[in-house]
Amino acid sequence: MNPLNAIRKATLLAATIALASCVSSPTGRQQVLLFSSQDMSQLGARSFEEIKQQETINQEPATNRYVQCVTNSITAKLDSSLPGQWEVVVFDSEQVNAFALPGGKIGVYTGLLNVAKNQDQLATVIGHEIGHVLAQHSNERLSRSQLANVGLQLSSVAFSGTEYHDLAMAGLGLGVQYGVLMPYGRAQESESDIIGLHLMAKAGFNPNESISLWQNMAAASGRGQPPELLSTHPSHASRIADLKAEINKLPSFNAPRPNCERPAS
Repeated sequence: MNPLNAIRKATLLAATIALASCVSSPTGRQQVLLFSSQDMSQLGARSFEEIKQQETINQEPATNRYVQCVTNSITAKLDSSLPGQWEVVVFDSEQVNAFALPGGKIGVYTGLLNVAKNQDQLATVIGHEIGHVLAQHSNERLSRSQLANVGLQLSSVAFSGTEYHDLAMAGLGLGVQYGVLMPYGRAQESESDIIGLHLMAKAGFNPNESISLWQNMAAASGRGQPPELLSTHPSHASRIADLKAEINKLPSFNAPRPNCERPAS
């Protein structure tokens, strides 16, 4: 097969799939989604069960009440078409992390509670993670990977048997990794920051505490964060600047302030 013809076919196939599956995210960004909501919910539920088997689940009542209270305050403000009851599990781990999966599954690691110093800062993280679900970022990343694989496979055929095959594939791999998938991850992270900020403010939490949260994150990570160019996450400085700009544009939600009691250290 002529290499140029194969590349043209790969490009045409990817473009056809993309156009057929193109939608807009909650912030208006164009997305390609190849999988159904049901498929993603099943994948999320299966993944969550695997995580629960692998990790140690926290059994401390006060900690679980606190995390559940913050989460409930946010999910109560979500559109009725979304999961009505989100399953929230706290994991005993030093990881400073949390996640949300399609189908209404949320995991919070106890290490996060050492950095998120109050209910507003915890709401920043939980709102951010729920933002990933609302914007269907898991679907989007799987879809992007699927399209990238189609292109790589066809390009591999195109250069098969030539002296340029290994070099071409190495270049394509690097181009996909650093030129598409990683920056795309940063776009998703930044979008979830904005969605999460609106969610936590709508639920009555203090949006200004999102700045304090990421300042705490920066202090906790020290010099361990990779350069922004080679990371799927924005730098702390970029996040803080974007959040400050968005806070100035927030409407007045006038929601009653939640009262989630943080457990004693």
